[in-house]
Amino acid sequence: MNQIRRFLTAAACLVSLAASAQWQWLDKDGHKVFSDRAPPPEVLEKDILQRPAARNAASAPTPQGEASAPRIGGVDKELADRRKKADEAELTRRKAEQEKFVKAKVENCARAKQAKLTFESGQRIAHINDKGEREIMDGASRTAELKRIDSIIESDCN
Repeated sequence: MNQIRRFLTAAACLVSLAASAQWQWLDKDGHKVFSDRAPPPEVLEKDILQRPAARNAASAPTPQGEASAPRIGGVDKELADRRKKADEAELTRRKAEQEKFVKAKVENCARAKQAKLTFESGQRIAHINDKGEREIMDGASRTAELKRIDSIIESDCN
């Protein structure tokens, strides 16, 4: 009987030591949460009330597939690599957009120069009105269109 008491006392001491190695934090509703695992990333640092002792945390194996506890100091190499790849992808995307924009400007410039040559040639130019009828441009509309073409050339050809 005496050995059983000693065993139960030793077991109770071990259980109390294991309980002290748990995490304790406040959830979003303000309730205390106790766990043997680190809190989720959305829990703020100020809401973490208790951490496991360093010797217990180092010896506790982390299950495969689960994220380890967030690092307090130093640089996370995996995160830095992902950030670098994302930055490179963003830079590549921006370069492609810039090249597409420049290509469109060059094309607009060439079309505007060709249109200016056509309007300055003195040929009769017709367009289709709202009713679907063909109309010949008069001098005023030709002058207005030349001004518009000149502004396109000024903005896209420089």
